[in-house]
Parts: sequence; structure tokens; C-alpha cells
Amino acid sequence: MKGERRLVLVRHGQTEYNATGRMQGQLDTELSERGRQQVRQASEVLKDWDVSAVISSDLVRARETAEILASGWGTPLTTDPRLRETDLGRWQGASHAEIDRDYPGQRAYWRHDPQWAPPGGESRVQVAERAFSLVNDVMHSEAFGDGGLVVMVAHGGTIGALTARLLGLPLSHVQIFSGLGNVHWSQLLARPQLTSAPGQTSPPAIDGSTVPLVPSADPEWFSSPAWHLEGWNISASMTELAHGSVGTSNPDEGESQ
Repeated sequence: MKGERRLVLVRHGQTEYNATGRMQGQLDTELSERGRQQVRQASEVLKDWDVSAVISSDLVRARETAEILASGWGTPLTTDPRLRETDLGRWQGASHAEIDRDYPGQRAYWRHDPQWAPPGGESRVQVAERAFSLVNDVMHSEAFGDGGLVVMVAHGGTIGALTARLLGLPLSHVQIFSGLGNVHWSQLLARPQLTSAPGQTSPPAIDGSTVPLVPSADPEWFSSPAWHLEGWNISASMTELAHGSVGTSNPDEGESQ
């Protein structure tokens, strides 16, 4: 469909914190050698994607991932702190076992309630809203052109929260997007909202007796698009070269943000 806009949200490559099960949050950790290799392999597979813009979290592990990917596409890279991982407050740098010892039951509750924040940190709802504000800005910029593909490189928690926010899911469903592997991604498509056809005053009946809804003809439709999920936890090893293809795979160290 003319004017469609595709958004791919890529998680950074592996870090030593991922490998050892420690909570990074907004600590500025680097990619491990395995992480760099993961990104280089993905870049080789995805080099034929027609990417119009690449935007990354300003944290090193995401920025380095984005630099490798953007180089393969020949696309300029910009960074934005709104794509940073969740601020985990006093949990940052600790292992899962240490958090469960010092804050009994809190990590489990945090995973259950997106409005609850770790001590001194921020909630998933707050993360979703700051990342959503960036997507809104990009939708109103020239990044997509007349339809196109924008890649954002970020972090597992941020991508999960943002995906749920774009889809308009109720808070009780936000946590379904978890376990995103390193250099795996969430893929979404923005289309105009459906509106009533000329002369139609109500949605069509189930039996199709009225004129069906049609895509909005508003040239500013991207101010309030309908987002569709094309795939979650997609990896380069599971997808075709065309950016419209989707695939799934098992999570890889997705617990350690």
C-alpha cells in the first residue's frame, strides 16, 4: 500500500553482562566479541535492505550495533537517548540472584506490573512513553519519505515496552513482549486508520450489508496511524533478504537487559 511505513526495532548484540546474567539498565556497557560477531553476521545477511534512516540509543552497546548495521546499508546514523534501556535504579549492575536476595519478590512483581518501577528507577510505562515520543517525532519528519523503512537500535526492555505501546495494548498485556534475543527485532507496519466510506455514518454490519470501512485519505494519517505487528523476536538467520519477510526464533539471553 502506498505510504505504508515500516519500523524495525533491533536489540543490540551480546554484552558480557548478558552472558553472565547481570542487569545493565542504563550502565554504558560495550559489546562482547561474540556480540560484535553477531552483529557482523546479521549485517551481511541484511545488507540488501533499503533502509531510509537508522536511529540508535546513545548507549555504547546499541550505538556500536547500529554503526555496524548502518555501515552495511550506507545509511547515516543518529542517536537519541529516548531509546535507552530502562533505568533500573539500585538494581543496575546486580545479578538476578543478588536482586532476589536483597529485594525479595520485587523482580517478579516488576515483570508483572508495568507501572511499577525498581527502587530509584523507572517503570516500563515511562520507558514506553519516552520511546513513543521519538517514534512520533520520526513519523512527522522526512525519515520515512513516501513510505519506507526506519531501523531503531535499542534494548530488550525498551523494545518490548514500545512495541506494546504502538499496538495500543492494555497494560495487562504489556509483558507479553519479552525474551528478545540479541540482534533480534520487532517489526511493525504503520498504515492509515480505517474510516467510514463517503456517506457512511456507522461501521459495516457483520453480514456486510453496509459499505465497508476504507483507509483514511487524510494526508496527515501518520499523526495517528494503525500499527500492525509483522513479527516479534525475528533474527537474520530466520528471515529472507527482503525486509518484508518475517521469522521467529528462540530468545537468546533476553532476560539480561
